[in-house]
Amino acid sequence: MAAKIKKRKKRLKIGGTLFAFLVYAFIYTPIAVMVVFSFNDQRINYYWKGFTFKWYEKLFTDSDLLSYLWLSLFIAVLATVISVIIGTIGALGLMRFEFMLKKVVNTSLYIPVVIPEVVMGLSLLMLYESVNMPLGVTAILLAHVTFCIPFVVIIMRGRLAGMDKSVEEASMDLGANRLTTFFKITLPMLIPGIMSSAFMSFTLSIDDVIISNFVSGPTSTTLPVKILSMVKVGLTPDINALATIMVMVLLLGIILNSVFQALMKKRASINIKTYF
Repeated sequence: MAAKIKKRKKRLKIGGTLFAFLVYAFIYTPIAVMVVFSFNDQRINYYWKGFTFKWYEKLFTDSDLLSYLWLSLFIAVLATVISVIIGTIGALGLMRFEFMLKKVVNTSLYIPVVIPEVVMGLSLLMLYESVNMPLGVTAILLAHVTFCIPFVVIIMRGRLAGMDKSVEEASMDLGANRLTTFFKITLPMLIPGIMSSAFMSFTLSIDDVIISNFVSGPTSTTLPVKILSMVKVGLTPDINALATIMVMVLLLGIILNSVFQALMKKRASINIKTYF
C-alpha cells in the first residue's frame, strides 16, 4: 500500500513538473524566438539565414524607434511617480479612516481595472474634447495616471492589510508623532508594496497601446502605437533588437527589485528593533 502511494506521488510530481514546463514554454517560447531572430541576417523573419549584429547597429544609428522609446519612457516614469504617490496616499486614507461613501469609493476603484480599454480610451477622448484639451503628451500622461492609480491603491491596500498596526501604535505610545512614525516605521514596511505598484504602473504605462492610440494625437506617438502602425506595412528586424534590449532591462530591473526589497525588509526589521 505504501509503495502504491509513493508511486502515485511520484507520478503526480512528474506530471506537475511536465505541466509547469509546458506552461512556461508556452509563455516564454515567443520571447525566445524574438531574441534569436534579433540576430538573424534576414530582413523577413521567416527563416534563419545567419548571425549578425547589424539590426542593433541600425537601431542606434539609423532608426527613429529610439525617439518613440524615449517618449514612452518619459511618460511611463512620470505616470509611475504620480500614480504611486496618489495611490499610496489614497490607500492609506481608505484603510485608516472612516468617511461617507467609503464603500462607493472602494467599489469604484475596480471600474478602471475591469472596463475594456477601448471604452476607457473613447471616454477619455470625449472628455478631452469636451474641455477643449489638446491631444498629446499631457493627454497621454493623464490617461496613464488614470488607469494606473487603481492598481496602485489595490496593491497598497493589500500591503497595508498585512501590516501589524500595533507597531505603529507602539511607536506613538513611546512618544513619536505621526510624521516620525510614518517615516521611521510605516514607510519602510510599505517599500515592498511601493516597489511592486511602481513596477506594475510602469509596465502598464509603457505597454499601453489602445488608450494611447485614442489620445496621442498626430504629433505625440508612443512606441507601442508606432509598432502597431508598422504592423500594417511590415515590421523591421530592428524592432526585435529593441524589444530584446527592453526584455533584458526589465529582467535586470526585476532582479534588482528583488534584491532591494530583501535589503529594505532586513533594514526595516533592524530599524524597528533599534527604535524600540
